[in-house]
Amino acid sequence: MLLLPAAALCCLCSGLVAMAAQLIQDDLTLTRRVGESASFSCRQTDKCSDSFVFWHQKTESETFRLILNIHRRNGKIDSSYNHPQKNDFSAVTKQNGVELKLEKVKLQHSASYYCSCYISGYRFYTFGSGTKLYVTDEQVVKPMVSVYPAASTVHLEGKSSLLCLASAMFPPLVRFSWKRQKEDERLEDVDPAEGEQLEIREPGRSASIWLIHQQQDGTYKYSCYVQHEGGTVEAQTQQELPELQQPTDSPTTSVPCEKKPAASVPSESQVKLLCLLSTVLIVKSLVFCCGISLMMILTNKGPSTNCTHAD
Repeated sequence: MLLLPAAALCCLCSGLVAMAAQLIQDDLTLTRRVGESASFSCRQTDKCSDSFVFWHQKTESETFRLILNIHRRNGKIDSSYNHPQKNDFSAVTKQNGVELKLEKVKLQHSASYYCSCYISGYRFYTFGSGTKLYVTDEQVVKPMVSVYPAASTVHLEGKSSLLCLASAMFPPLVRFSWKRQKEDERLEDVDPAEGEQLEIREPGRSASIWLIHQQQDGTYKYSCYVQHEGGTVEAQTQQELPELQQPTDSPTTSVPCEKKPAASVPSESQVKLLCLLSTVLIVKSLVFCCGISLMMILTNKGPSTNCTHAD
């Protein structure tokens, strides 16, 4: 019986370690014209217990394909993985990181690029978040960002929600983050443990819904920040959420609400009449069932055999 909780705990610990050891790719997207150069950065490679950092390519129609690996100490490159574009790529080591380079970008290089390395102590590979390369003549356009209350009232569970919408941008990929400010204090990052975040992506726009567990110690102003290739954009307006009001024991305290028609309460005589009618219906049902049963018994019994035969 203890094997299942132990296995679940192992999976949870492995997941937490993987998150802590994740490689960092700062660029969400890169937009280049044909013939221009591009480089993809990968940081925090000191978390790798192995000496090699790998670079992978992921297109829309294919799975991950290994391009090359680079020795993070001596910079030696191994590109013997039969990638069809392996001669187009090179790599260099940086302080606490590596870079994948393209000297001349081609249309067929349009893809997402991921770095990875092996964590021997935990026996898994950890990946970066990936950088998507757009090969196009289209100009980079920053998103328009706005914050709206996703719910007009505070939830019964003591939660409120905010919606951050990013639209009219190119490339279409963005990364959301939330900050808050209490009164005149400086902005601070929102602790993920204080809420839940849901992201929705559609063609031409993306949205982040932040579900906030109402705070007990004052009023905060929340701001949404959107990371984009064109730069980080802050929401034009801030949304203010008040502190959660604790319920009181005073009998005179009332909560304002919309007027609804009052439900009529039956009188004592009406209740007695309903009980009488229910009883009569039940008795009639029992009498009907007994009558049907008696008829079935008489029918199955058949004609009598005590007959007198004539000589």
